[in-house]
Amino acid sequence: MSKLSKQEEKELVSFLKDWLRSLGFNQKDLANELNIKSSRTSEIILKIKELYKKGGMFNIANNLIKIEQNWLKNIKNDYPKTSQNPPYNQLDIDSLVNQINQDISK
Repeated sequence: MSKLSKQEEKELVSFLKDWLRSLGFNQKDLANELNIKSSRTSEIILKIKELYKKGGMFNIANNLIKIEQNWLKNIKNDYPKTSQNPPYNQLDIDSLVNQINQDISK
């Protein structure tokens, strides 16, 4: 594969920053997913260039898609499971009011 042009590199950096911001992640999170030690933009670009050499823009996109899917899967799994109680109906409210009145009168 040929090298990324300066314009493509600039557009990729802009895209990555917007993409991370929209997902609520940062460069450190991306660096972790790319298995690089530094979260500096220059180091991320070096990794992106490496991905480009191995398969072009398709390879970059494929890797970013996998990263995003992993993040979204982890976000979904982080939500605590809550049991949803059915909403109160009028009989429940009347029963609660009666119980409160009884407690007050004691």
